[in-house]
Amino acid sequence: MFEAIIMLLIYICVAALVVYVVLWVLGTCGVQLPAQVVKIIWVIFALIVLLLMVRALLPMASIHIGR
Repeated sequence: MFEAIIMLLIYICVAALVVYVVLWVLGTCGVQLPAQVVKIIWVIFALIVLLLMVRALLPMASIHIGR
């Protein structure tokens, strides 16, 4: 179970790096996204990460939602 959590954290780090690089490449290519759009993208990313972490940690706490 701990291996799954470590892999999840690695995937989260890689996904954050991918989002950052995509935003950076768009900025260097001349596509300037408004600051509010960039913030919304990061909020969506954070919500997805939160969902993945809750789904990974709930079985460890013996809490089953919706089952």
